[in-house]
Amino acid sequence: MAGETTPAQPPPGAPSRPLPWRRRRNPLRRRTDRLQTWIGLGVLVAVLAVAPVTAVVVGDVARGHYEDLARHQTQTRYETDATLTRDAPRHPEPGSDEEKHTRYPVEVRVVTREGRTRTTRAEVRPGLSADNTVRIWITEDGEATEPPLTSKEVRSRTTGWALLAAMGVALTGAAAHALTALVLRRRNLADWDTAWAETAPRWTTPT
Repeated sequence: MAGETTPAQPPPGAPSRPLPWRRRRNPLRRRTDRLQTWIGLGVLVAVLAVAPVTAVVVGDVARGHYEDLARHQTQTRYETDATLTRDAPRHPEPGSDEEKHTRYPVEVRVVTREGRTRTTRAEVRPGLSADNTVRIWITEDGEATEPPLTSKEVRSRTTGWALLAAMGVALTGAAAHALTALVLRRRNLADWDTAWAETAPRWTTPT
């Protein structure tokens, strides 16, 4: 039909967008800004590359250490009977859940593998009377001690050291980036002072 307006047509193609890794030109961007960006990217890549390797290396060293320690403890510690030489303190809340998990240090008497009678202090349940017998772990010298490390404890401590190593690398990278940013900021401030010293007279000198 004559006189009809042709509807607007969309543009032939959407405007191209800059690639995500390409930054638009900015006349206010300084060389130190670009330098800080690249340093941050480099620190991030370094942390991502070094942290896993460090965690594996430290974890392997820790695992070897704790496995050797557990093996040594197994060879030098053993479980034996111990006789209380005095009554253990009574818990203020008998029959409570807290009493079930409470232990008191009490002097006990043990006999070592060599047949020597020794006295030592061991953690026992509340309310035990003298001459009661409990099972405790002792060293070759007859001193009360903890049981040898289990495989679960070895894995737990190994994992802990590996995580600490990875966190240490990440914190070191963050500290390096923060220190670099501080140095560049001070340099920018010095450059601003110099530029202002050159520009200020033009703004303050009457024409």
